[in-house]
Amino acid sequence: MSGVPTLDFRRWHHDRAAFVAELGAAYREYGFCGIRHHGIPQGLIDDAYAVFQQFFALPEAVKRQYAAGPGGTRGLTPFKVETAKGAALPDLKEFWHIGREIARDSKYAAIMAPNLWPAEVPGFRACGYALYEALGELGRQVLAALALNLGLQEGWFDDKIDHGNSILRAIHYPPITSADIPNVRAGAHEDINLITLLVGASEGGLEVLTRRGEWLPITTDGDTIVVNIGDMLQRLTNHVYPSTTHRVVNPQGDAARRARYSIPFFLHLNPDVLIDVLPSCITPDNPKRYPTPITANDYLWERLREIKLG
Repeated sequence: MSGVPTLDFRRWHHDRAAFVAELGAAYREYGFCGIRHHGIPQGLIDDAYAVFQQFFALPEAVKRQYAAGPGGTRGLTPFKVETAKGAALPDLKEFWHIGREIARDSKYAAIMAPNLWPAEVPGFRACGYALYEALGELGRQVLAALALNLGLQEGWFDDKIDHGNSILRAIHYPPITSADIPNVRAGAHEDINLITLLVGASEGGLEVLTRRGEWLPITTDGDTIVVNIGDMLQRLTNHVYPSTTHRVVNPQGDAARRARYSIPFFLHLNPDVLIDVLPSCITPDNPKRYPTPITANDYLWERLREIKLG
């Protein structure tokens, strides 16, 4: 992967201390890194992309039957709805959300809605939720490594994410038909959650804003998954791990006339977890930036309203 480090996840199992140090260094500098040899079968990823593309190819009237409710937490969010914070125009995308499957008598049932499953696409539920669970487990292990890097116990995050309101988002950016369109596929933004795991993309366009104020294109090869820090983890760590601004720009030439697909997984805390700065991340040079704690669910909805989803 260009620009930011790509780490071999097999070293988490065989050379743990070195992997933890390199992962922590990558996030402290960039807020982004690539992870390869992560163990998620390519066939599972390919199958998920296939069913999502089948769904987005359905007639608009059929897709709209699955339009999501407030917050777009499940099902379809139609084209040109989400708007990056501070942006005047909406993103050029539509997307589908899969969330955690929970018992409807769970204490989180009022917060975490049931999933929607399009009957028109065979295998959608099986492929989509299998990828959801695989990325959730990989994310748990990444957080275990970051816990060690912060001087915490390896399992520190486990009971704080085991009922997290995590989301798998399948994104479709339709072909761009006008050369002078004023908005981009995804405006500059930071993610809300703890970490995001991005499973490839069918076209280029992802760019990260460096500390020098330059936009750095991010391209992946092979089985690399891009994993970046979100605002919840930035807040929890008092900016030790920065949540880096990124965007998806419009391609030039023939690429603009091709659709783009990508699948990020947004790993969230359990809704009732209180986000308060870790004492180990407070120093004389980095005093506590957030004096008032906030629950993960309150923070999520505060941010969703800012991007026109709340």
